[in-house]
Amino acid sequence: MDDSTDQVPAEPSRHRGDEQQLIDRLWDFGDPAASEERFREAADDDSHPAHVRAVLSTQLARAIGIQGRGDEALAVLDEVAAAGTAPDEPQRDAAEVRARVSIERGRILAAADRRAEAVPELTRGVREAALAGSNFLVLDALHMLALNDAGHEEEWAAEGLDVLAGSRDPRVLRWGVALHNNLGWTMHDSGRAEAALAEFQQAVDAADRYGTTEQQHVARWSVARCLRTLGRTDEALELQRELARARPDDPYVQSELAELTKDESAGEPTIEA
Repeated sequence: MDDSTDQVPAEPSRHRGDEQQLIDRLWDFGDPAASEERFREAADDDSHPAHVRAVLSTQLARAIGIQGRGDEALAVLDEVAAAGTAPDEPQRDAAEVRARVSIERGRILAAADRRAEAVPELTRGVREAALAGSNFLVLDALHMLALNDAGHEEEWAAEGLDVLAGSRDPRVLRWGVALHNNLGWTMHDSGRAEAALAEFQQAVDAADRYGTTEQQHVARWSVARCLRTLGRTDEALELQRELARARPDDPYVQSELAELTKDESAGEPTIEA
């Protein structure tokens, strides 16, 4: 297991917080094509410093990759890496760009089911993010490793939760939603539903405190799905109905409602693990 985050440096400087706020404003994960155009325009905007344009280009690559154009996305990242950094650029800024390139490369490779190539990139991303002093990026890389490094999912998640425990930044603490939710699914899928439920409930707590509306919705759906696995169908049904009132067109909620109610007329609901 990589030990590069045993002593993660202090929170990143203020300008990195400003960068992430800019990235958050430009992203719409529900519309990656529109996000691509915004990142392309921003990355070409000479009013931004070169470092910021490089950071925005990594997000341009991510937007392209989400649309299934993996080779094109990797080419964008190769260009960022080849451009390097200015001789007078602070080492932490240079490490941040390297971290973002490795993380996005790993994300794209993982999406293409090339996990054997993705894991070294993501591990490099952890190391570079630690050098950059960015807990935010350390956690991004760790949560991706927890999803893609088969057999080591819980180790990476635990490392991420250790990093999280040292932060007071709400935007960093939002990573608790993904870490707990993904760890819950690892446990659920290995037959440990009780332990999984505890992780899903912690994901709900993190989402309510730091997360987005979407994260709050998904975290509650995971709790309800785990309750069905545990045979607690009345609780699962109540929660899914609550989610359906908020989002009646959500196909995942509707699928669970159908599963939970399909045998109601016979009085014997079917429970599936």
